[in-house]
Amino acid sequence: MRILIVTDAWHPQVNGVVRTLERVAEEVRQLGHDILFLTPDLFRTIPLPSYPQIRLAVTPPGAVAEKITAFGPDHLHIATEGPLGQAARRASINRNWSFTTSYHTKFPEYLRARLPIPESWSYAFLRRFHNAGRGTLVATKSLADDLRARGFTKVRPWTRGVDSVLFCPREERVLDYPEPIFLYVGRVAVEKNLEAFLCLDLPGTKVVVGDGPARTALEAKYPQAVFLGERTEEDLARTYASADVFVFPSLTDTFGIVILEALASGLPVAAYPVTGPLDVIGGTRAGALDADLRAAALRALELKRSDARELALRHSWEACARMFIEEMERAKADG
Repeated sequence: MRILIVTDAWHPQVNGVVRTLERVAEEVRQLGHDILFLTPDLFRTIPLPSYPQIRLAVTPPGAVAEKITAFGPDHLHIATEGPLGQAARRASINRNWSFTTSYHTKFPEYLRARLPIPESWSYAFLRRFHNAGRGTLVATKSLADDLRARGFTKVRPWTRGVDSVLFCPREERVLDYPEPIFLYVGRVAVEKNLEAFLCLDLPGTKVVVGDGPARTALEAKYPQAVFLGERTEEDLARTYASADVFVFPSLTDTFGIVILEALASGLPVAAYPVTGPLDVIGGTRAGALDADLRAAALRALELKRSDARELALRHSWEACARMFIEEMERAKADG
């Protein structure tokens, strides 16, 4: 099968959507399928206001449709709801092309964190966007249940994976700070609720890995925390393995690939009992969930690193890719 993925989220962005799409593409190709991407770097772009690291494609009418036609895919998957995603959806409807979508980001909650726009308006837009396709792929059961309750009619499962070879327990500790070390990895932005972690009264050291528009202000406000900036691949893996607890303060993520990376590295996770953490570590001994994030972080200190690693090993990118292909084939057959 020849699959084209349209996504507004792409390099130089560093986030879960980009990493998911890249890893799935690697596995899909190993399974014998052809997968291509239509991304913002194929067009003129402008920076997203208040978040210049994100570039939005500026496309003339029909340009996206022309590129899709030139790619000649057997199936079209629209991964995001930005300018490229909207153009691809419009072209598909106009030309009667079958397509699927995926729901990676709680966009209404993210938008509300920045602007006084009612979530109901944003969900109405997203509902219309996704219900036009053959299926909407989501990462967790709790998210699927939430979207169905909001009127999304074609929700389908699509889990996530982790590279358990790269992210693994290690003897060497590269973080030379007072212990215990409580680690956050991810975008440093208002929607990640990072201050809920930084303001906690915890022993040892709080370490933040990542970058984003809120970094300068948070570094100034919380000088006792250590901000390391972006780290990738081996540097990131060694950083995970050097910490004691992974703290995930987000209330709006749909999954949180960093949770799996931390678990694979042997890090118990502390988080709120919300979509993502609930689905991944709820009911296990690999993490602690609590409306009191401090209590969760302190309980996580007492958990076994081996239990965290064991849970992560249940998730693979190959299984994620196989599920993706099955959904593409099902949608193509229905179309």
